[in-house]
Amino acid sequence: MHFVGPSRLSARIGGLAVAAVAALVASSVSASASASPIVLDDSQLQASTITVGGASPLNTTQTVQHWFGQTLDPHNGITYGYNMVGADPSTNGSATIQADITPLIVNVGGLTFNGNDVVAPTLASPQFASNDYGSTPFATAAGAFPKAPFKIQGPGGVLSQDDAGNLLQLQDATMRAQFNKTGSSTFHLLLHPNVLPAVTIDVPSSQGVLLTTGRGVTGADINVAWWVTRIQRLITSADPTHLPIYLTNNVYLHIGPNPLNCCIIGFHGAGLVPGRGAGSTHGNGNQEVQTYAWASWVQPGFYARANGGTDWALQDIHALSHEIAEWADDPFVNNRVEPWLTPTAPQYGCTNLLETGDPVVAIGFAKGTNTFEQGPNPNGTQSADGFYHPEDEAYLPWFMRTAPNTISEPTQSASTNVGRYTLMGDLNPFPGFRAPATGC
Repeated sequence: MHFVGPSRLSARIGGLAVAAVAALVASSVSASASASPIVLDDSQLQASTITVGGASPLNTTQTVQHWFGQTLDPHNGITYGYNMVGADPSTNGSATIQADITPLIVNVGGLTFNGNDVVAPTLASPQFASNDYGSTPFATAAGAFPKAPFKIQGPGGVLSQDDAGNLLQLQDATMRAQFNKTGSSTFHLLLHPNVLPAVTIDVPSSQGVLLTTGRGVTGADINVAWWVTRIQRLITSADPTHLPIYLTNNVYLHIGPNPLNCCIIGFHGAGLVPGRGAGSTHGNGNQEVQTYAWASWVQPGFYARANGGTDWALQDIHALSHEIAEWADDPFVNNRVEPWLTPTAPQYGCTNLLETGDPVVAIGFAKGTNTFEQGPNPNGTQSADGFYHPEDEAYLPWFMRTAPNTISEPTQSASTNVGRYTLMGDLNPFPGFRAPATGC
């Protein structure tokens, strides 16, 4: 496995490399004497994520279960190695990872965004509950992309056809389809959730403000560099063989001093944890290597416009599904690929990271029954639709320019490339995901 020290944080947002870390968020309102929120115009509203830290080459058992593979990129002739969470698909093995969920109670600008409020709906979501991934009632459509409305609600259809009838967790279904281990395969990647006591974080006025978007939904907006130090303090007590998830509710991050340079909705990271026994400097080759994630529950209407409009799928567990999928495919934040660029996510610029959620941010589908925050937006419009909205995920063969793709589950209808390049396959409306990635 490869690591780059935990103090190094880099993100590529809007084509710029930014030194900072990322975080997760919250959105229940309670409190008095709140500060006046800044109104964020929809034209300024863009979702992004970052990665934190990473790990240098190290063999250890004191980390999350993982396997190593390598694939030739026929476009540039380079063979890339990578670590992924769980059991090697070639063994048809099964792995269960303990996911330790810490709700964060975040006080900003006189309001409280309580992560406890979203624990129950998160546990009931496809991320942890089992569903049939054979089909979906709705999926993202292109709309008038790149002009509004874009990434709107569209018709669903066949999803992971070879797993129809199987009840699976979201990440299990995602990994099974990625490596064509569907149907009766015994290959699984399961998450067992453990809810830990909540932690309260008070955000000083110099580090956080309130933001209100066009539908009247108010969220917290916190400086990313300040927030990451809070998460890094929390991981010092985490179990390195588990996945700690720091869960907030409608909390977002901005880069630099401008709160409108927003919004980061989640991150995952990895690194040695200084000062934690053998994990400091002397572990005789068996240091603790901690992986972790922060993601925000996204309140309907913060991003998602009314009636299935722009960013329809960017609500509820969208950020969490993004981060867990990226953690599973790149747990140590060190998997490198040939640089790629996609018009669906220009905020990431040209990057060589195997980050499976970045190319398809805000593209997703409907799954499960969601009963939390399903009423109208504060301005009376309706963004919630009774479903959860997991994100689509780009697959290893997309990054590796593999064509034909004989690694992943076949597309829903016959294609020259054989296998799908994202979980949604034919349901992803953008042509760039019906073929391998293109360069910068």
